[in-house]
Amino acid sequence: MIKVFGHKAPDTDSTGSAIIWAWYLNEMKGQAAQAVLLGTPNTEAAFVTQRWGFETPDIIADVEDNAPVVIVDTNNPAELPSNINQADILAVIDHHKLVGGLETKGPISITIRPLACTATIMHNLMGDDAEQMPAAIKGVMLSCILSDTLAFRSPTTTPQDKALAESLAAGLNLSIAQYAAEMFAAKSDVSAFSDSELLRMDSKEYAVSGTKFRVSVLETTSPKMVLDRKASLMAAMPSVAQEDSVDHVLLFVVDILNEEATLLIPNAIAQNVAEKSFGATVTGDTVVLPGVMSRKKQIIPNLKL
Repeated sequence: MIKVFGHKAPDTDSTGSAIIWAWYLNEMKGQAAQAVLLGTPNTEAAFVTQRWGFETPDIIADVEDNAPVVIVDTNNPAELPSNINQADILAVIDHHKLVGGLETKGPISITIRPLACTATIMHNLMGDDAEQMPAAIKGVMLSCILSDTLAFRSPTTTPQDKALAESLAAGLNLSIAQYAAEMFAAKSDVSAFSDSELLRMDSKEYAVSGTKFRVSVLETTSPKMVLDRKASLMAAMPSVAQEDSVDHVLLFVVDILNEEATLLIPNAIAQNVAEKSFGATVTGDTVVLPGVMSRKKQIIPNLKL
C-alpha cells in the first residue's frame, strides 16, 4: 500500500492533496494507495474533509524501511518523518523551493512547479483523467486552491490557479466568495488550541545566518481573536523553541480581509527581524506589515538579521 502524505502540521493543501493523489492512484492507476497525515489537521483542513464527505486520514508517526510513499506539498526532510530516507520514495509533487536532503532508492518522478497550490499541479499531471474526478475530489481540489491563494489575495496566485478554481466552482455550482468565507471562518476559530499548539499549527523551520527560527503563520479573518492572546503566546515562545530545537519563534498573524500581517515582537531578535527584513519601525510588542500575506513569497525570502 502506497502512503501519500504532506508535511507536518498539515494544512488544507497538504491534507487535500494527499486525498486527491491517493484517489488518482487508486482509481486511475490501479495502485493501492492511502492518504495519511503527519499530525492533526488544522481547523480549516478538518472542515474541508468533513464538508466533502471524507474521514480524516490516519495519522502516522513515521514510515518503515522500504515502505512505498509519495510526498506532496513539501520536499523538506525537516517536515517529514524521521525515517523518510529509508522509505521507498516513489514521487514528489510540490510547489516550494527545492531544499535538498532527500535520498531515494532509485530514479523517481519529481514535479516542482511555481504554482500557488499543489492540487493545481496534480490537475495538470492527471491530464484527461482529471475529467473523471468525482464532485468530492473536485471540492477538495477547489478548497486547496482557495486556501493556498487566500481566495486569490495571496501574491503566490497564478492565472492557472485562479482559472482552475473558477472552473471547479462553476462545475460544483458554488460561489467562491461564499465558500471561501466558510473555509476562512473555520480556519479562524482557534479558541480550542493552546498557545503552543497555535505556534506550531502552521509553521516552518528556517535558518537565517546560522539562527534557527520556527516561522509560524496564522491566517485569519478574526485577527483580534489571536492578538488578544499575544501576551501568553509570547510567553510560550521560549519553551516551544527549546522543545523544537530552534533558537526563536516568529509569529505572523495574517489578516486575510485587510491583507496585512501583524508580527509579534517579544524580544530584540524579533525587532531586528522586523526592521531589517521588512523596513518596519517597531515601537511596541507588535508591528503591522501592510501587504504581507505569503510566508513562501514575502516572509521567508526576506528574513534577515
